[in-house]
Amino acid sequence: MAIRGLLSSITRRTLLSHPLARHASTLVVAEHEGGSIKAASLSAVEAAKRLGEENSISMLLAGSGPSLQEAAEQAASCHPSISEVFVADSDKLLHPLAEPWAKLIQLIQQKEGFSHILAASDSFGKNIIPRASALLDVSPTTDVIEISDTRQFVRPIYAGNALCAVRYTGGDPCILTVRATSFQADPTNAKSGNKARISQVDLSALEGDVIGKSRHVSLTSQDTERPDLGNARVVVTGGRGLKSAENFKMIEKLAEKLGAAVGATRAAVDAGFVPNDLQVGQTGKIVAPELYLAFGVSGAIQHIAGMRDSKVIVAVNKDADAPIFQVADYGLVGDLFEVIPDLLEKLPQKSSR
Repeated sequence: MAIRGLLSSITRRTLLSHPLARHASTLVVAEHEGGSIKAASLSAVEAAKRLGEENSISMLLAGSGPSLQEAAEQAASCHPSISEVFVADSDKLLHPLAEPWAKLIQLIQQKEGFSHILAASDSFGKNIIPRASALLDVSPTTDVIEISDTRQFVRPIYAGNALCAVRYTGGDPCILTVRATSFQADPTNAKSGNKARISQVDLSALEGDVIGKSRHVSLTSQDTERPDLGNARVVVTGGRGLKSAENFKMIEKLAEKLGAAVGATRAAVDAGFVPNDLQVGQTGKIVAPELYLAFGVSGAIQHIAGMRDSKVIVAVNKDADAPIFQVADYGLVGDLFEVIPDLLEKLPQKSSR
């Protein structure tokens, strides 16, 4: 008992003497659009909260114009854990190019000295965080799905077939990208009444040669009323079994009836059935909807890595041995060209789901 008490005392003193135990502070690099913080960035804030109750959380927003100010106002009250919102207002930061954003993160880190920097593990975070890590001379921990301690995390490996515990032993800041589907934000956070301080970032040190290494050419988006693939409650996905882009329209019609998002496998994207922003999988988007419907999807390991956390998975495939049935909650061995028309006929327009 005496030895156990001595060890406990030593452990407590070690934790208290560690700088993270006293000065934990986190910067969440956030993405916004149309004056609103994106859901994935709110999930990053939720992940930051799990680094400790005493952790001070700040959010970084960049861009220009009225939409940036609207996003800053929302950020200041979107989560009770956020204590400060840093706003970098410049036309040079209007688009999420890695060079200026990484330099911005470096400037803020040099001034504020955060213990952690977080971003969502989406196209925004994956583009910016590696370059920012290089500028700060640290190694990032990517695609985190669980935070065990301030320096220990869990991330998937081997396309999600195994989980790896990672301990970060480098210097500050500890940089993470987190999988948004593993840190769902609480919708009631915005009603907490919290109002964080909004601070303008001094951008005088941003160098022109750094800004000019890449440029934004254009942004193309689909004009649709369907929900965003990454945040939808229901996702309808089609695979190579649909055989053509014309046949893939059946998936889109079914999604419209269900009020669902449309997804696709890499094989369907590579075949030109749909654009690559609809790809679900290890090299596409990671989704975890309440209902995932897969038609003509064989279940390649790379695809399953992007949807295995879905609450309910329904698969339709004419091959009874297709790997998708190993992860499906409900499976139907049948011809999708018969099943989908039957569903379209029997389902009412835009289900309440």
